[in-house]
Amino acid sequence: MGIIELLLLAVGLSMDAFAVSVCKGLAMGRVRFKDMAVCGVWFGAFQALMPTIGYFLGASFEQIVHTLAPWIAFVLLSLIGGNMIREARSDEEEAEDAGTDVKTMFLMAVATSIDALAVGITFALVPVQIFRGARLANTLVGVCLIGLTTFGISCSGVRIGSIFGTKYKSRAEWMGGIILILIGLRILLEHFV
Repeated sequence: MGIIELLLLAVGLSMDAFAVSVCKGLAMGRVRFKDMAVCGVWFGAFQALMPTIGYFLGASFEQIVHTLAPWIAFVLLSLIGGNMIREARSDEEEAEDAGTDVKTMFLMAVATSIDALAVGITFALVPVQIFRGARLANTLVGVCLIGLTTFGISCSGVRIGSIFGTKYKSRAEWMGGIILILIGLRILLEHFV
């Protein structure tokens, strides 16, 4: 796998994180750089961590990962989406930073990066060839590229979501929750197709 394929893979893997980041931006309304960076770091770090773990797990666990990953992602995204819908129905005002707490961000980061675990297993089977050198070094450069790509795309997703969410916060939370549930459902359905 060369640099072009790796870049396309990085963008493809970051799309779920982008969608969730847009939803976070919608729910937050007004965002600061800190909010964008928090989402970017969580999503980018997990998009880099999961393929690294997958690489070390190797091909022996490939079937288990492919079997469980869609179910785990579906359950986590549905829980997070359902919580967003519940919050949209609530009359209580949330603290501006409530959407980036550790528990929420951890669950979202895991849910959006679990497919990357399987990609890491693929790296064990189809080596990354960015430059001449050790297979592990190429793989680590590859996962760093995936993490940095996801960081940038997630930061921009939060900003894009905040622009559209300021005027329509309650509707945006509803839509964000529905989108998260649909992303989880799409991941699950793709597993069966």
